[in-house]
Amino acid sequence: MRDLAIFSGTSNSQLTKGICAYIGKEVAKANVDHFPDGETIVKIIEDVRGKDCFIVQSTCPPVNDHLMELLIFVDCLVRASANSITAVLPYFGYARQDRKTAGRTPISAKLVANLISIAGVDRVVVLDLHAKQIEGFFDVPVDNLTVLPVFVNYFITKDLSNYIVLSPDAGNMKKASEYAQELNLEMAVVDKRRINGETAEAINLVGDVNGKDVLMFDDMVSTAGTICSASEFARKKGAKSIHVAAAHGVFSGPAPDRLLSSGIDEIIVSDTIPLNKRIKELAEGSKGPKIKIISIAKLLGEAILRIYEERSVSILLKSDFKTGIRYL
Repeated sequence: MRDLAIFSGTSNSQLTKGICAYIGKEVAKANVDHFPDGETIVKIIEDVRGKDCFIVQSTCPPVNDHLMELLIFVDCLVRASANSITAVLPYFGYARQDRKTAGRTPISAKLVANLISIAGVDRVVVLDLHAKQIEGFFDVPVDNLTVLPVFVNYFITKDLSNYIVLSPDAGNMKKASEYAQELNLEMAVVDKRRINGETAEAINLVGDVNGKDVLMFDDMVSTAGTICSASEFARKKGAKSIHVAAAHGVFSGPAPDRLLSSGIDEIIVSDTIPLNKRIKELAEGSKGPKIKIISIAKLLGEAILRIYEERSVSILLKSDFKTGIRYL
């Protein structure tokens, strides 16, 4: 694999190390620095002429800094005559701005996709996009992987006889249904009504969670408003315990304070985004929910290998843990 190079942006270097450890390669050498006025500068240390290059960079907070760094990284590799450039975006920022929500507002996800494509990327690998139609925003091939097989493989080892999958709102029913089917569990859903632009109220719960251990799945935990309100409502309906699993642990704004008083027993997230300081303090303290990190380094490593070796990537979307795929 001499013509394979895997670079790490500054957003999640630990994840890149895990990916490279799975593949059996060292992280390719590059320096990322800043001028006194804040401008980002990237310098590739090793020769990449004719190589297939992969850049691992989550566009997580600070989103704009990490996005700009990615674009400069790509331009650097283009000018260094790389054979191909694949942007591996474990977390794709701006994904929630995938449509106009009001007059005179942007579709920022499309803009960012254009920037990445125009910069010179040949392929994009993402994980659990907030909206699948974003794949079509890019003018290059996109592999939208999912953490589902990794999470299913984790939960399948547990005694799930008393568990039920709960969708925190109607918009999340498809994802909840996929997990319920794979784990062979019953499903319930919280019926919410939006009061205004900022507030939604749970008014009903379809299904029976009384005395049950509740599992909630989502693509991300951002401000934690949805999962906290749903967990509170489930507790009122007699839920025994609350467990939340999400691909991306953004944990922004009021999330830490909401989680402290939420009554959630456990939160499971992948390592697409490093935990921020406040959430680390919450995870290490005796109060609040237990936070568990499940790495997707092997999943992304397997995807990179398959792309490099020109093999199918679609098998990674399957949740059948008995197939013997190494990353599971």
